[in-house]
Amino acid sequence: MAKSSTNLLLVPGETSWEVWTGGSAGAEPAVVDSPPAAKPSEIDKLPPGEVILFFPIKALTALPMQVHTGDDSLFADLAETHAERLGFRPDPFAGQLTDVFPLFTNSETSTILSVILRTPETEDLPKKSPKAFDISARAFQVKGNLLSLWRELGQWVFAIHKEGKLIYCQATSSSAASPDASLAREIRIAIAQLSLQGLDASPSRATVWSSDPETDTSHISKTLSLQTDLQPRPAPVLPDPLSKLLPADVRAARREATKRRNLTLAIAAVAIAYFGTIGYLGYQLWKTNSTTKELNARVAQVSPEGEAYALHISKWDELEYAIDKNYNTVDILSRVARSIPPNSGLRLKTADISPTEIRLIGEAPQARSVNQFSQNLTKNNDLAAFDWQLPEPKQSSRGWEFVFTGTTPLATP
Repeated sequence: MAKSSTNLLLVPGETSWEVWTGGSAGAEPAVVDSPPAAKPSEIDKLPPGEVILFFPIKALTALPMQVHTGDDSLFADLAETHAERLGFRPDPFAGQLTDVFPLFTNSETSTILSVILRTPETEDLPKKSPKAFDISARAFQVKGNLLSLWRELGQWVFAIHKEGKLIYCQATSSSAASPDASLAREIRIAIAQLSLQGLDASPSRATVWSSDPETDTSHISKTLSLQTDLQPRPAPVLPDPLSKLLPADVRAARREATKRRNLTLAIAAVAIAYFGTIGYLGYQLWKTNSTTKELNARVAQVSPEGEAYALHISKWDELEYAIDKNYNTVDILSRVARSIPPNSGLRLKTADISPTEIRLIGEAPQARSVNQFSQNLTKNNDLAAFDWQLPEPKQSSRGWEFVFTGTTPLATP
């Protein structure tokens, strides 16, 4: 009988990352004693189990909205349009960085929460590839219309729940020991902005989650006129369903693992067939001398296959540009895209890519965005094989246009 796999929940704690265990059968979560880690990549050893990483609230933007439809197949497109109108456009080469959570739905009007994740850096991910991802605000179950505040990695964050469902969350600029007046003002402004969007996010009570019993909650009570309780932060649980967030690095690692597994299975199948054939032929050789002579004759007949095999290997080597990921045009384009400055408005109009040459034609609203892009290209270790020709951008009616060219030594005649 198969054993149920243990889930390892990586959750941002008050000052460092925490590792919690929880069985898939619903066992009580328990915190794992581990050294303090400011980044998930600093956690050297993890117990056996499937890793689920909960991104901190400061790594994302929550965009709740009301839509005039009950058709959930339209939610993703409506959320994307809303995000672009507000200036949020995730890197299309960085993986699945958006997700939409329906909250309240009827035939005419629906309330949904769209989450946009900033592109994670390598140190933001654990060394062991996670099974799934979610956001920390969805890891804690609450009831009713609640405003909850807690510290994540030294910074105060808050979440607003309506009827027990997460409707909004935000990281604040406050890192004080207790919620202060500026933090309370940030919460009040957020609630007012949601109200202007037609979203009723007014909480009926507030809870401050803290391990320090001396935490002062008076500013929240006075500024927001809410009954405020002080409690320890609840244990994290798995949201149902989990989010669809999937950074590109993890997605690529999963594809590579699948390819390796398929290749191993194929090699094993060939080996089994080969040794099975050898065993059968050996038995026939032992059985009769006549069969032995016949098989020897067959071996002589198939000897030219060695030459055919050598020719096959030679042809396979000629396909290096097509099969080696270092020459994969999509992979090279992904490396180029990671060099584009975030939120710069810079875009590529044309990208002619071969294993030995890259030609990039694009434009940007400002010249400094182009200059930053050119610097990023020359400093990108993943593009170190290319020698870049980076002429100054030219001003046009739409901003600044540029033509960059990168070649490898292989491109030299």
